[in-house]
Amino acid sequence: MLSKYDVYIGDVRLWIPRYRQHTYPDVMVIEGQPIYTGTSTTTVMNPMLIAEVLSKSTKNYDQGDKFLYYRSIPEFKEYILIDQYQYHVMQYIKTAENQWLFTELEHESATLSLQTVDFQIELRDLYEQVNFAENNED
Repeated sequence: MLSKYDVYIGDVRLWIPRYRQHTYPDVMVIEGQPIYTGTSTTTVMNPMLIAEVLSKSTKNYDQGDKFLYYRSIPEFKEYILIDQYQYHVMQYIKTAENQWLFTELEHESATLSLQTVDFQIELRDLYEQVNFAENNED
């Protein structure tokens, strides 16, 4: 059976009912039909995968409270955190209720293999357009 996936990049809001929080993830993947809040189609509630690009100002929030909020979403199974200053990707995969498997990738030849979607990419390709020298200036 082929699943239908919708990918949202930065422009769709996520509502997390348990914590009464809205966020704007960098990337969300929803399997099947999106579940919207209210009558609007600008706020979803059921991503299975979320990816965040970390910045100096957001990385603690993205790895801490925001991940806590995301874990309360029943459909949520995979969290990808991408460092924009160096080759560094953190992947969290839900293996069972309240259990997450952590994988850390830190070399340009390492391959990120998503578990919820059939997709693999080497870090050198993920970071292809990134100039680390420019990013470290701020």
